[in-house]
Amino acid sequence: MKKVFRSIGNQKAKLLKNTLFKNSSWGIISQLSQTIFLSLFFVILARKYPTDIFAKYIIANALYQLVTAFSTMGLSQWFIREFIVSEDKEALISKFLKTQIYFGLGFYLLNIGLAFLLYDEQFTRMLIILMGANVIFDNLINAIKALNIANFEQKKTFIILTIESLLKFLAGCLLFVHPFSIIILSAILIGIRFLSLNLFLNFGSSNAVNLKKLWRFKVSYPDIKSLVLLNWAFVIIGGVSIINWRMSNIIISKVLTAFDVANYEISFKIFSIAQILPVVVSTSVFPLLVKHYSNSPERDFLTFYKKVHVFYLLFGLLAYTFIYSFSDKLIPIAFGTAYLNNAEYTKQMFLTILVFPTALLQANVLITIKLEKLDMLFNIIALVVNLSMCLFGIFYIKSLSIVNYSIFASFFVFHVFQDIVLVRKKIISLISVFKFYVFTTLFIVSYIELSQYLNAYVVFMLAWLLIGIYFLIQRRNLPAGLTMAKNSY
Repeated sequence: MKKVFRSIGNQKAKLLKNTLFKNSSWGIISQLSQTIFLSLFFVILARKYPTDIFAKYIIANALYQLVTAFSTMGLSQWFIREFIVSEDKEALISKFLKTQIYFGLGFYLLNIGLAFLLYDEQFTRMLIILMGANVIFDNLINAIKALNIANFEQKKTFIILTIESLLKFLAGCLLFVHPFSIIILSAILIGIRFLSLNLFLNFGSSNAVNLKKLWRFKVSYPDIKSLVLLNWAFVIIGGVSIINWRMSNIIISKVLTAFDVANYEISFKIFSIAQILPVVVSTSVFPLLVKHYSNSPERDFLTFYKKVHVFYLLFGLLAYTFIYSFSDKLIPIAFGTAYLNNAEYTKQMFLTILVFPTALLQANVLITIKLEKLDMLFNIIALVVNLSMCLFGIFYIKSLSIVNYSIFASFFVFHVFQDIVLVRKKIISLISVFKFYVFTTLFIVSYIELSQYLNAYVVFMLAWLLIGIYFLIQRRNLPAGLTMAKNSY
């Protein structure tokens, strides 16, 4: 018995020292807190504002996020990769931040232009222009976030973002005290974002950002042009994933109803919650992949990749089955009876979570081994699949389901192309790819069929109890993606 407790104690100590665990656990705790506050904020807006006003807010927010996706020019991953191996880190930081300031200003002007180009209604234009001011702040914040990831100091980022989400929630709570227009609310949100920027500059940049030096640091137009041309693949990679989601808002607003816009956004918000774990873990996994690839034998790199892949696969299955079993009850409770039928759309959107986590991991692997141009090409192909299916489908079948299935199809195609490259590079085998798709398909089909005959809650508990028992029995042979404490990275 003493040996058992000693073994557990040793595993616990290793886990607490594990770089991936420390950074990811902070991120998960922080993201859960942020999700709670931001979800409550979103629910308040959905309940307090009429559907048409709420839909216009969603459209303005979608366009701003679409512009933001390109405003960084996708250089965050480039910066992280270069920072780890750079000798003159101070110059690299100044160059990166200064270019992000210029890009932020330029893309805010683009945001204003799109407001007038896409929408005739004055109120919608005003919301888009107002919320678009966040682009300038976001560029600097995203640059500092990338710096913290490169330094493995995401803790500072998570604390500041949690404070920001709390302030947004409190701003939403003001609607219970005294209702005010969504224009005023948007102005308050800009003020909160500006406060977050100041917190990042003063407390969240690891003392690596000197404003005086940054102001004096010169970045010429040829420097910016050279940087973008050398790393233009990151521009596409950084923007396409956002376009996949946010262009759908624009298409729905033009073809379907305001109610469909709201339904899509609710499903997307729930999906965003499910993304938290793989996205947060990936912010720690990516620099570790770079580190393993740069400093370690190929075997260590492949071993680490396989560890994380198991975790990502199981998480996708867990997220989908949870939504399939519980969304019918939870969504009406959260958003009201007006969105009683939203659960069906959310289940459709969550098909994407079956391939999203592993696609994210494989994209990081491609960038790590400097195949970002291939990753960019696959992103473009996925975008074409999504938009073509969505545009053709939604005009003939005016249903939100078309949008959800188009997104899933695009991510599936993206994943398949990644598999082909990784098999050729001998990072994964053809058998492992086949097992991934067969296991995922059989598991989900069996789960859905059983749910037709048994209580959905019982099926969920039974399925994951059996999986848990299986891995407990096989713990000695368990891929270390679920037992990362065995190694300290």
